Amino acid sequence: MTNSNHDIKVRHDLQTVAFYNLENLFDITNDKYVNDTDFLPDSPKKWTPKRYEKKVKKLGFAISNIGRHETGKHAALVGLAEVENASVIEDLIQSEHLKKCHYDYIHYDSLDERGIDVALLYDPDVFEVIASETFTIQLSHDNDTPDYTRDILLVSGFLDKEEIHVIVNHWSSRREGQQETEHKRMISSEKVSDIITTLRDDNPDAKIIVIGDFNDDPSSTSVKRLVNDFGLYNPMETLRSYNRGTTNHKRQWNLFDQILFSTNFFESTRDEFKFSTANIFDEDYLKLFKGKYKGTPFRTYVGKKYQGGYSDHFPVYAIFKK
Repeated sequence: MTNSNHDIKVRHDLQTVAFYNLENLFDITNDKYVNDTDFLPDSPKKWTPKRYEKKVKKLGFAISNIGRHETGKHAALVGLAEVENASVIEDLIQSEHLKKCHYDYIHYDSLDERGIDVALLYDPDVFEVIASETFTIQLSHDNDTPDYTRDILLVSGFLDKEEIHVIVNHWSSRREGQQETEHKRMISSEKVSDIITTLRDDNPDAKIIVIGDFNDDPSSTSVKRLVNDFGLYNPMETLRSYNRGTTNHKRQWNLFDQILFSTNFFESTRDEFKFSTANIFDEDYLKLFKGKYKGTPFRTYVGKKYQGGYSDHFPVYAIFKK
């Protein structure tokens, strides 16, 4: 892992907002309250301290470089998915490549059945937290028992003294089938709609950024309704193609990881943030470099087989200019 961005001039007028699904960042200790038995040293996956430390170091390197080529510095805000607890986030921000970024974080434990949560890293030198809150998604199985999933996280604060609201998501997967699970993601979409409505009731001009792994593409109904009904802009709509995305399944690309924002980020008001650009952070070191899956995300595991990579998702990011 080498950093080729260290000579880039720092742009103080630019800030990066990013999102990264970390692919099961579990610690190595058994938590009786969550289903983490796959990620223990004596499990079939053999999730050892050495493997954990290697993953944390790799993820820290990747996160430290998101947006750096354009801005000369680390991202101001980084939404995370698939973190087990606060302990793994602490290890991440204290890792070799992130320690100098001085990140702090917002995280709440959710009731997710797999024991994974969302979180938000932030640089306290440029972002001041005002408030944070989580929203539980009410789902149920066919037998009417609760189907616990990740909460939605809302963090409000001042980015370079301008108030913004960030909504971090990790919607239900398609594991049981796209159509069979679509209603779950629609319920999450409706919850985001409620959050946006509440924010705008308090301030009609609220600047809102919605980030996450939606397990749906930009063209999916659950995402499009946020664009159409709430006037959000989704720069990811133009980034997906047959040979590019953030995750690859059965040799097909999806762009499940997205960043949407309110259209007042296009207004050219003096001393306020405006949208500049957005992209997938798919650097070569995050990809498999050979074999029939060459170019797809370099994963930590494929099933129970250890690969030693970063994640099964590429990060995404958007840059805003003041």
